[in-house]
Amino acid sequence: MPAHGPSDQEVAERVALLKRFKALLQEQRDKFRTYLTVLEKQHSDIDTGDVDAMVSHTELEQSIVSEIFTIQKVIDPMETLWRDAHPHAPDAEIPRLKTDLERLKSDVLAQNEKNRELLKSRMSLIREQVVSLRNPYAKRASVYAATGQTGTRIDIES
Repeated sequence: MPAHGPSDQEVAERVALLKRFKALLQEQRDKFRTYLTVLEKQHSDIDTGDVDAMVSHTELEQSIVSEIFTIQKVIDPMETLWRDAHPHAPDAEIPRLKTDLERLKSDVLAQNEKNRELLKSRMSLIREQVVSLRNPYAKRASVYAATGQTGTRIDIES
């Protein structure tokens, strides 16, 4: 008996699975690009010392990272389904998308490391500035401090 090919329904399911898998990989790639852009802007904010912008970018960064992890949770099972359905016929676009993703991940990690180092040096500089600040009142004695010229008797006879 000759082996029959997959039914039309199986082919349609495989095509839908492939399309969804590609769409998820592209969405994650776009998120990583956005993340890299945010990190680059954050780098310039650290450089200029714009604290408000740094905080804003940090909040945006946390949101993007959360979205990336959410997408990854869907990609992993989808990839397993794809491999099971197509063990011998991988799509040519999937490896390219994965390569793009890996490159973006390494770029993000490198930029993140640059930002951390710049932030460390910036914090060190600020600490030095704070330590070097001089309190103009540090040399003066407080009016409440004990000195050798304080009175010990009170004249209440007047």
